[in-house]
Amino acid sequence: SNHNPFHYYDKSIISIDTLKQDGEYRNHLENAWWDVIVIDEAHNVAERGTSRETNSLRSKTAKLLASRSDSLILLSATPHDGKRESFASLMNMLNPTAIKNPKDYGPEDIDGLFIRRFKKDVRKEISGNFPDRVVHTPQVDATPEEEAAYSELATLNFSSIDKTRAGAKTLFRTLLEKSLFSSPAACISTIQERIKRLQKRELDADILEDITSLQDLLVTLSAINPLQFSKYQNLIAMLSPKGTDSIAWNKKNPKDRLVIFTERIDTLKFLQAQLPVDLKLKESQVAILHGGLSDTEQQKIVEAFGAADSPIRLMIASDVASEGINLHHQSHRLIHFDIPWSLLTFQQR
Repeated sequence: SNHNPFHYYDKSIISIDTLKQDGEYRNHLENAWWDVIVIDEAHNVAERGTSRETNSLRSKTAKLLASRSDSLILLSATPHDGKRESFASLMNMLNPTAIKNPKDYGPEDIDGLFIRRFKKDVRKEISGNFPDRVVHTPQVDATPEEEAAYSELATLNFSSIDKTRAGAKTLFRTLLEKSLFSSPAACISTIQERIKRLQKRELDADILEDITSLQDLLVTLSAINPLQFSKYQNLIAMLSPKGTDSIAWNKKNPKDRLVIFTERIDTLKFLQAQLPVDLKLKESQVAILHGGLSDTEQQKIVEAFGAADSPIRLMIASDVASEGINLHHQSHRLIHFDIPWSLLTFQQR
């Protein structure tokens, strides 16, 4: 506690989110020097024009690190988000004079700084072959109860919701659609939260009309129980041992563990409560992983999921498990209960 930890240890592995805490580590970083610094998942430290505070602090920390070593290596499987400026910020960490204009540069400016390796480039250099990825896209018809909810949402008009902001009505409708396509539970939660916000405002005829419309939609959504929830019933058919749609998942086989991804916490909670009942799983056989858990709790769950003697057979995860976490030790397939909004996320998983 009284010494610079980077003087005490000649090798350090540390999270960028831990390092970015200025008050605790900045003085230590400014007074330490390394032969080599490696930043993994380096796309997370790129500058972004509309970045949140977290990304800004990560980028500032990475820039400081770049000035404190003889050699810097940035690693990423997703180095480019399509914005020239963010990619330029990574290249300039490697060589501050490489790119003068982040909006206008070419391959010659990053020559010698950037190496791109595809799977085909390293296939011969590894001991085993890469298994082929097989993607299945099951489709299912909506139930009458779901069709009723979709139709009501499609014709819903708002009188007061964010009427002072251009495009806000469309934005809220899109939010409702995203949550409904995840699960009725997620959509119900979104509507309830909006009703609470409306009720805190000075009530007038327009606000009361919107509250009534949302409450009517809540009634329609409440009619979609698990039996009428078509996507969920399709999932049950896939995971059941028998049936034409079954993927032959064996819950008794410790090497056939399954990961289910969802975009919404309310959907995650629904699956956590309902799947053990319908699949006859014990509480110890189901784990959940989301950003609301502490780092320590997340790490324990990941380690248990990968341990051969663990009782866990099914993990339900949010986007927190999209990258940087190894879930493949006892598992070779995953299910997207929701299609990710970003296809990059789909590829990373």
